[in-house]
Amino acid sequence: MVKIRLKRMGMKKKPFYRIVVADERASRDGRFVEEIGYYNPVSTPVELKVDKEKAQQWIKNGAQPTDTVRALLKKSGAIE
Repeated sequence: MVKIRLKRMGMKKKPFYRIVVADERASRDGRFVEEIGYYNPVSTPVELKVDKEKAQQWIKNGAQPTDTVRALLKKSGAIE
């Protein structure tokens, strides 16, 4: 199954995340199919950028977002 999830990047104690579409069997920071956005919780204000069209297309094709990503997509307006 294909999942939309976060890929952790950045230095120790200063994380930022990329929102990626990946096979659920791949490791957290491993291989992914496509990058559709990023999320930086450390910056002020919080940075969140999502390609809404790509996110909607992947969900329409059957990709399942994780709980955290679902909340971020709702915040960005990509899904209801």
